[in-house]
Amino acid sequence: MRILNKDLRLQDVTLMYLTVMATVVVILVASYQAPTAYSRPSLAYHILLDPSGDLELSWNISYPTQEVYLQLRVKELHHGVLLGMSDRGEPTNADLVLLWDDGLKSYFGDAWSDGEGRVMLDTQQNYQLLETHHSPEGFYLLFKRPFSTCDPHDYIIEEGTVHIIYAILERPVLSLHELNVSRLQPGVQRVLLLRPEAQSPPLPRDVRTLEVLAPDVIIPTQETTYWCHIFQLPPNMPKNHIVMYESVITPGNEAIVHHMEVFECSPQMDTVPQYSGSCDSKMKPRKLNYCRHVLAAWAMGAEPFHYPPDAGLPMGGDGSSRFLRLEVHYHNPLLLSGRRDSSGIRLWHTRSLRRFDAGIMELGLVYTPVMAIPPHQDFFQLSGYCTAKCTRTAFPAGGIHIFASQLHTHLAGLGVRTVLVRGDKEVAVVQEDKHFSTHYQIIRVLKKMVTVLPGDVLITKCTYDTEDRNKVTVGGFGIMDEMCVNYVHYYPRTQLELCKSHVDLDYLQKYFSLINRFQARESCSCPQTSVEDQFSSITWDSFSAEVLNSLYTSSPISMHCNQSTAELFPGDWEKQEIPVVKTELERAPYPCELNQRSSSQNNNPTEVKPNRSG
Repeated sequence: MRILNKDLRLQDVTLMYLTVMATVVVILVASYQAPTAYSRPSLAYHILLDPSGDLELSWNISYPTQEVYLQLRVKELHHGVLLGMSDRGEPTNADLVLLWDDGLKSYFGDAWSDGEGRVMLDTQQNYQLLETHHSPEGFYLLFKRPFSTCDPHDYIIEEGTVHIIYAILERPVLSLHELNVSRLQPGVQRVLLLRPEAQSPPLPRDVRTLEVLAPDVIIPTQETTYWCHIFQLPPNMPKNHIVMYESVITPGNEAIVHHMEVFECSPQMDTVPQYSGSCDSKMKPRKLNYCRHVLAAWAMGAEPFHYPPDAGLPMGGDGSSRFLRLEVHYHNPLLLSGRRDSSGIRLWHTRSLRRFDAGIMELGLVYTPVMAIPPHQDFFQLSGYCTAKCTRTAFPAGGIHIFASQLHTHLAGLGVRTVLVRGDKEVAVVQEDKHFSTHYQIIRVLKKMVTVLPGDVLITKCTYDTEDRNKVTVGGFGIMDEMCVNYVHYYPRTQLELCKSHVDLDYLQKYFSLINRFQARESCSCPQTSVEDQFSSITWDSFSAEVLNSLYTSSPISMHCNQSTAELFPGDWEKQEIPVVKTELERAPYPCELNQRSSSQNNNPTEVKPNRSG
C-alpha cells in the first residue's frame, strides 16, 4: 500500500497535517458547550495587560485544589492570542498558552518557547479550556491550570510577582513552528496571581482624607533625587487611626516617582523647620534626621493599602508630633528638565479608634556601601538580620503580629525572602518573592499572619544579578546602588522602628587587606580612603568574589536596633554573632508530586464540542 500519492498537492498535505494535529495534540475551539458538571467560577481580580486596554486578564484562585482560573478578554481577536509566564518577562523559555487559527479552524493549546523564542507544543497539556464566548466587549477565553504541573516546561505559580507576557496574532498560523515569540515583541505586565482570600475591610463612615504632597517641585535634572518636604498636621488634631493609604502621582510622572514615604517627626521636638529640598543637601536642617517614624511607605507598582479591621496606624493626639516629613525618590535617567511634580500619599483616617495601634518596621540591610555585590555575578546573596537580642529588648511579652510587608531592592534585585527563626529553626516564611522586580513593589497582605515573639530572629535575604555590570555595586540610595529591605506592617506598635544589620567594619578592612596582598597591591586603611574607593580598586575575579561572600556569611555584624527617634536601644550592638540556622523550612509538596499519575492524565487533550446554537 502506498502511504502517499506523489500527485498529492502541497495544499492537501498541509490539510492532512493540520487534521492530525487537531485530533492528537490540540483542542479545537468553537463556541463552547461546557460539560454538565462545570460550574463557572467568580473572578475576583482584574488587570489590563496592555496600555490601550485591548487585553484584560481576570482570575481567581482555588487554594483547596491549588488551581488558578484565568479569563482572557480580547477586544479584537484577529487570528489568535498568546499569553505566557516567564522568569523576568522574557519571550524565551516561557510557559505559553495559545489560541490560534489557520484561516479555517481555531485551536487552543499548551506550549512553550525555547532559548531562541521558538514555540513548541507541549506534549503534556496542562491548561484546561473551560469556556469561550463572544460579546460586544470582545472574545472571552476561560481556562485553568494547577499552580504546579511537574512539567519542566511549565512555570510554577507561587506567591510573589508573576511576569505575564502577551501578544496578538495578526496572521493565520499554519504551524506553531512558524511562531517565534521574540519576533512578536510581546508586552509584559507584572501581577500577583496568588492573593489572600480575605477581602479588604470596608472603610468607616467617618473616614476622612489627608494628602501629604510635594509642593509643585521642579524635578532636578539628575538621575537620582531624594526630595524632603515638611508637612504640618491641622492644629490640635486628636488621635486618629490611619485605616488606608494610597499614592497620588502627578499625571505623566508615573515612571519618575520611584518610591515615597511619610515619616512622623520626634514628638520631643516642638518645632521643625519648614524645609522643602534635597534630602542630601547640606542646607537640610539637622532636625529632619529625627523625623523617622514611618506612617506610610509606597513604591512603584503598589496598590492602595488597607489595615485589618482591628488595627489602625495612629496619627495625631498626645505623644505624637504635628510634623510629618514626606520623602520622594525621583528616578530621572533621561535627565528630563522642567518637569513639575506634586506627588505624595493620601491618608484615609478616622477618629473611631480600632483595638490596636499598628506600626511599620524596616528589616534587612542598612543603607551602607560596606555591603556590596561584585560585578559579573548571576547569583549573589546578601542577608540582613533582626537578632534575638533586639527582639528581646524591644518586643512585648506577647510578641507582635505581622500582617503585611513590602519588599524593596533596586535594579539588580532578583528575589527577596524574610524568614522567622525560633531557636535555631526556621518556623515561618514572612514573605518571599523569587521573581522580584523593582518595577512592581506592591504591598503584600500575608496569607497568614505571623507572630514574632521576644527572642525570635528575622532574616531578610536578597538575591542579585550583576552579570551585565563591570563595576562593583554598593549599598546606597542611588538607583544603581542596591538595597535589601522589607517594610513589615504589624501590631501592636512598639518603639522598634528599624531592625537591620551590616558586616562589622573591622572585619571588612581585614578583607581589603587580604585581597590587596593577594593581588600584590599596597594596602591603605587611611581614613580618607572610602569604602567605595577600596571596593573599586579590587580586580574582581572568582577568588575575590568568593572571599567576600564568605566574609558576609561568617563575620560578626553591626546591629541597628533603632527606636523611632533614630537612637539605638540601650546595649552593645557591635560585633554581634550571625544567628545560627540549623533547620530550614521544607516546601510542602504539590499535588502533582504526591500523585505522579497526574503527570500523564492530560497527555491527550480533549476535542471541544461546538455549541452551534450559540
